[in-house]
Amino acid sequence: MTVLDARALNRATLARQLLLDRADLPVLDAVAHLCGLQAQEPQEPFPGLWSRLRVFDPAELSDLLTGRRVVRTHLMRRTVHLVTADDVVAWRSRHDAMLRGRVLGVYRRELDGIDPVELEAAGREVMADGEPRSMPELARAVADRLPGAQPRPLGEMLVAALLPTVQVPPRGLWRTRGGARYALISSWLGREIDPPSPDVSDPVGQTLVRRYLAAFGPAASADLRAWCGLAGLPAAVSALREELVAFRDERGRELLDLPDAPRPDPDAPAPVRFLPAFDNAILGYHDRSRIIDDAHRHLSVAGARVVLVDGRVAATWTVDADTVLVTPLRRFSRSDRTDVAEEGRAMAAFLSGGESDRVRIAASPD
Repeated sequence: MTVLDARALNRATLARQLLLDRADLPVLDAVAHLCGLQAQEPQEPFPGLWSRLRVFDPAELSDLLTGRRVVRTHLMRRTVHLVTADDVVAWRSRHDAMLRGRVLGVYRRELDGIDPVELEAAGREVMADGEPRSMPELARAVADRLPGAQPRPLGEMLVAALLPTVQVPPRGLWRTRGGARYALISSWLGREIDPPSPDVSDPVGQTLVRRYLAAFGPAASADLRAWCGLAGLPAAVSALREELVAFRDERGRELLDLPDAPRPDPDAPAPVRFLPAFDNAILGYHDRSRIIDDAHRHLSVAGARVVLVDGRVAATWTVDADTVLVTPLRRFSRSDRTDVAEEGRAMAAFLSGGESDRVRIAASPD
């Protein structure tokens, strides 16, 4: 079985994530290809797409949100993702058990004795008028019917698990601040989510596997599980195995992939790319060493924005007064600094609407 080293996996990841070459894709198609974008920080999908698309107008993404063709919802890993309306309808019920389990993992004691069927029914009754509500508003309304229950755990269980909801605009619009207000998917999109499939071969899981590999492969079952939060999708993987190809990584793990998916030459040049906080190019794997050193792994869950140099995390970046500030994590060569500065100026211009192209790179560490 062919062994793919870290550099080969890195280049495959960059290609699948549209980070090796910017793509000529419509925004909706890019969101779909990426299986959604991590969006717990509402503005982060915008620089994430700018780094991936040859032409990106942030107003297009805002229009897709207000036009209800993409939505913000709790989905993979119980984190807020920006996904297409079609995908949330198709995928939401497959994530139900995971979403409930993850909320209980945080609030099991507080929710002890609360009947989830009764809680869901109470939540649906409150939301039946179709009016978006904040989580505290919904939680207080339901808590009045469940004496002694704490509003916060009730709200988390409702909006992130029991009720299929979306966060409605202005939350997530370009350069717009707005609190999280929730509506039922059925009222916001005008259609119900697909029911769970009785097919033991898990057809929705098969779709998730194919889509994940197209955007993240080659990958191990543990990587798939780390991306979606589901328990490895064994029935789906088993059903698909004959149509997939297999490799090994340097640790001996089996990696599965689509046979015709891009696996570039490991020596293919990788341009500098600025990634937003919590980008799935990093978070979408159990083994993140293909793109980030173990010494810096904590950055991926701390909300740091990172810079890729030669395809790997080499710096963090922030913005202050329309100036992009870059802090190297390793020594930069002269050409590294030149390339990072060029991409940083372009990012500054994008974020400021052309008002600034200022970038400042701190000294490299010793």
